[in-house]
Amino acid sequence: MNIFDQYLDKIKKILLDLSKESLIILPESLDGINTEIPPEKFNCDLSTNVGMVLSKINKRPPLEIAGTIADTLKKKDPLIKDISVVKPGFINIKFKPIFWTNFIQEIIKDAKTFGKNNKEQKKKYLVEFVSANPTGPLHVGHCRGAILGDVIANVLTFNNHKVTKEYYVNDYGNQIINFTKSVYFRIREIEFNEPFPNDEDLYPGEYLKDFANNIISSNNEIDFNNFDNISDKLSSLSIDEALKLIKKNLKSLGINHDNFVSEKNLVLNQEVEKVIDYLQKNKFVYKGKIKAPAGEDDNNWVEREQLLFKSTDFGDDKDRALQKSDGAWTYFASDVAYHKNKLDRNYDYLINILGADHAGYIKRISSSVEALSKSKEKLICKVSQLVKLIKDNKPFKMSKRKGDYITVDDLISEVGKDATRFIMLNRSSDAELDFDFNNVVEKSKDNPLYYVQYCYARIASVFRHLGINLMTEVKIKKYDFEYSEDEIKVIKKIAEWPKCIESSSNKLEPHRIPTYLFELASLFHSYWNLGKDNPEKRFINDEKQINDDKLVFLKVISNVVKSGMDIVGVNVPEKM
Repeated sequence: MNIFDQYLDKIKKILLDLSKESLIILPESLDGINTEIPPEKFNCDLSTNVGMVLSKINKRPPLEIAGTIADTLKKKDPLIKDISVVKPGFINIKFKPIFWTNFIQEIIKDAKTFGKNNKEQKKKYLVEFVSANPTGPLHVGHCRGAILGDVIANVLTFNNHKVTKEYYVNDYGNQIINFTKSVYFRIREIEFNEPFPNDEDLYPGEYLKDFANNIISSNNEIDFNNFDNISDKLSSLSIDEALKLIKKNLKSLGINHDNFVSEKNLVLNQEVEKVIDYLQKNKFVYKGKIKAPAGEDDNNWVEREQLLFKSTDFGDDKDRALQKSDGAWTYFASDVAYHKNKLDRNYDYLINILGADHAGYIKRISSSVEALSKSKEKLICKVSQLVKLIKDNKPFKMSKRKGDYITVDDLISEVGKDATRFIMLNRSSDAELDFDFNNVVEKSKDNPLYYVQYCYARIASVFRHLGINLMTEVKIKKYDFEYSEDEIKVIKKIAEWPKCIESSSNKLEPHRIPTYLFELASLFHSYWNLGKDNPEKRFINDEKQINDDKLVFLKVISNVVKSGMDIVGVNVPEKM
């Protein structure tokens, strides 16, 4: 039950009735009208801007229009206690306590669907995220984007969309050649006691010794004396080892992808050539020269004729090269082919989660998708900004054996999966995040994860003392009670859950969910603390029983907390 949609529909019906009576003129669309949460100072439950939306077309002041609608709404709705019109033309509605009892009854009845937008047309989404080069373990820089992509997929799935989670494996090109050579030299180090070369193009991480040992033990038939003779086979084995480690890292974060798509396979299947042919037939490419990139010395830059994509036709700041001077395809060309592959799989929307260092890539890839799909809306790119690790009010650096970065495994072993996921998601992805280790282990309001989990654990403790399974359905014969103002304050927050899901889903901003859960938990803990001084606020009475109103009150809170934490991918312990 979404009370905001419910009252928006009521208001629109009243408008249609008033229009039929020639009391009001309606625009072609009523989409500009909304129902929102009013500021706390107004002491009301719901607010609408309808007066301001209709003022211009009716050539009447917003307050006058709002007054007419408010009078009609009050007469037709017996659940409204008070209705007022405030400048510049808002209608503010205050419900009777029985409204909230009815609301609780409805969401208990439809517990499995509460929060979901059943009116929204369901779509097919492909969410591509992480897609780190398969050359080693995932590091903290990948972690935030991985969680962002996973939770975007979760919230879309919760809202009944069909979602595929995909990892694009960049297993083609010079970095893979250098990676394979690095593994080869680690094998030579183990097998022949040769020193690992001091070469800046190679990957120096100690983790490569694990890859090398695994390859040696499982491939007795391979002769490691000549790199050129075994490079293709060794490349495949090395990538397999890297992907096994990456999948293990992702699993430790609670992430499982549906697909892993290989760049090398796209190239070998000539999908790059096919997409270039398509672009040429549609006159999206030409032979030309490009200026030196930003930061490049013009005197050292050699302009040469290249095959260029007309990305400036689609809003990019310059056209982009598809082919290198040696005739090889650029990384961008492979990426265009990959996105053509995505489009050919008939998804309604493609979502790319990019790291902060790839933000400049958005214009060019968006341009290519628009050219391929003839739609500006087909591709949505979300950037995951940097994470700063902090401990004792200073940058935190863990000891590490994996290379020159902090790995996902390092972070998980330090604070655990739940804290990593919740805190990484606790701020909008387009802003830098401070991950404070001191706060993560605090058992207080300063640790939002603890505060939300403790809310659920407190509710579970009440059910446990009563011998009731928290996960079973609550059945109440008669909803013949009314809630107090203190309880209604919490219930009003519960009523915002569908709106939170709607915003998180439509705007692809899942950070709204942990923020909402923390606010709900804070209200619940405040109410719980009232019971210390007021026996009427306690959940278990002197007879060691619970009244029906308190039982369903706790049940709906626990349902919403559990739903939200499931979307975030975090556990809700029944004991803490």
